[in-house]
Amino acid sequence: MKLKSLMLLTTGAALAAPAAMAQDMADSMTLVSWGGAYQNSQIRAYSDPYQAMNEGLEVIWDESSGEAVARMRAMEEAGNITWDLVDVVASDAIRLCDEGLAMEIDHDEILAPAPDGTPASEDFGDLIVSDCFIPQIVYSTTFGYRTDVEEWGGNTPDDICDVFDLETFPGQRSLERRPIGNMEWALMCDGVAMEDVYDVLETEEGIERAFAVLDTIKDSAVWWTAGADTPQLLADGEVVFGSTYNGRLFSLIEEQDQPVAMMWDAQVFDLDGWIIPEGLPEDRLNRVLDFVRFATDTQRLADQAQYISYGPARASSAPLVSTHADLGIDMAPHMPTDPANATRTLLFNYEWWADYRDDLDARFQAWLSQ
Repeated sequence: MKLKSLMLLTTGAALAAPAAMAQDMADSMTLVSWGGAYQNSQIRAYSDPYQAMNEGLEVIWDESSGEAVARMRAMEEAGNITWDLVDVVASDAIRLCDEGLAMEIDHDEILAPAPDGTPASEDFGDLIVSDCFIPQIVYSTTFGYRTDVEEWGGNTPDDICDVFDLETFPGQRSLERRPIGNMEWALMCDGVAMEDVYDVLETEEGIERAFAVLDTIKDSAVWWTAGADTPQLLADGEVVFGSTYNGRLFSLIEEQDQPVAMMWDAQVFDLDGWIIPEGLPEDRLNRVLDFVRFATDTQRLADQAQYISYGPARASSAPLVSTHADLGIDMAPHMPTDPANATRTLLFNYEWWADYRDDLDARFQAWLSQ
């Protein structure tokens, strides 16, 4: 940790109660997230109630989390950090922490304990995958499909390899414009056992095998970059199959009542959470620390699950998850961690992707341009 951040975290100003440090907190805050249904769940569970407690505070939302690593590298190089708190996937948090772009924190110092006094580090447990990472949710990337495709002749996809079966399931697919997930699924559908995927992908032969499988559907693929893209493409009928985050599909199916169903097979479990940019001025850092303590407490993480079907990262939050705030339906069966949905899941290897992401990103973008 840089000396400035260490000094801030150990001063009374940075760790004092909100009322005592109010005069030292910025009156605006830029939060970076992913847009769509997920960001809306954060607004309703976190920022709206926080603003109600802090009259006059301006909260600015930026939907650039998909470009967080590149953007934060550029800000550091320019010496101008404009973001205050950034929502990222776990592997990106590891990269940003390793590069000194995210601030290392003491989770038990800055985060609230569980209601029974359990320290935050124990309540989050193994989900704290980096000294800079503040977990929020467990989610999965999986596929949704249209239920009204006449060309499928009544067949229903239920296996990840159906995505690559253009004969049985013809039509356009939407896939994320990055290697993560796509490479793993491709190898699994080329006969690689799930537990061997990352060992194989670490070889040149494995990379070529994955691209060869992806080649078979490349001409039928629409490549997305924002989490809201696939739900819109499915709703408009522009694709019949599409990968995205399970919470986005929940919104499409349950809230918008679209003719779409979820395919849970080989869903990729992942984590999402906050990182604090390194080098924030003291007033902005104090504001962020105050907000993070509030937004990641047991109740707030449980509250988010009222609006989107992601599992809260705190163990103490899980028993508080109940029904959807607007629909009144039980949220537990819609979580990726529900036993009925988690019969075959791919556990995302955060550290592996943190090590290999830059190289495979370059290879993947070059393959797309061919």
